[in-house]
Amino acid sequence: PSLSLTQAGEFVLGFAEVINKEHSNLKDILSDIERQERGALRFGASAMRLNLCLPSVLPAFSARYPNVEIRITDTITSRLVPLVMNGTLDFAITLNLEESPRIIKHQLMDDQVYLCMSDSLLQTYYGPETQALKEEALHGARVEQFAKLPFCIFDNRMGRQINQCFEAANMKPKTYITSTYTQIGTTVCFQRLAACFASQMSLANQIDVIPPDINIFPLYYKDDPVVQQLSLIRLKDRYLSHYSKYFLELLGNYFVDIE
Repeated sequence: PSLSLTQAGEFVLGFAEVINKEHSNLKDILSDIERQERGALRFGASAMRLNLCLPSVLPAFSARYPNVEIRITDTITSRLVPLVMNGTLDFAITLNLEESPRIIKHQLMDDQVYLCMSDSLLQTYYGPETQALKEEALHGARVEQFAKLPFCIFDNRMGRQINQCFEAANMKPKTYITSTYTQIGTTVCFQRLAACFASQMSLANQIDVIPPDINIFPLYYKDDPVVQQLSLIRLKDRYLSHYSKYFLELLGNYFVDIE
């Protein structure tokens, strides 16, 4: 049987979270008043997004605030949101998050999803139709156009969006591999074994290793591009220190550049 808190336990937990948040706020306010230029910044995102954005953000941040400790948590959106809500994290990058009265959400970018496959895979399954198919898909690829291909399928948030595309086309994909980890898909695709789906950020992270014979088409659902909304979230009444504001400014600039 699952365990749950009593009403009193829930009250105590909520009170503890308030105390923890106000303690963090007080430390940051005093640091700002005294211009101590020191403290801790707690930030979360997926490992892939951290690997992509931190090299662009950290040098400038550390040059200005060398005494601020940066504590990183790498995990998925469903685990990041509670950590922001209970004050464990100051802010996090999340995917497709619903509105919440306790959360401030800053949209960072619409992360386009692409359908990728090798020339050799297209030739195997479509032969002389390949060139015409490629030219048509450049303006927006739909899964039904590539129904003959084997696909890498994902059991995650992006996978649920892609499933909508297959359902709208009234087709079931020919599944080569299923994974919760999207970079497995690009690995298989780059080996010319199956088609895969990849986000703009994921492809940007691998730009130097994408083989030249891999086709990358923007994925469409009905008449619209398939995108993942990337947002930066923070607790509504969490005080932002001057170094936190600078970190957020650097992050925002990074995502403007990549989009």
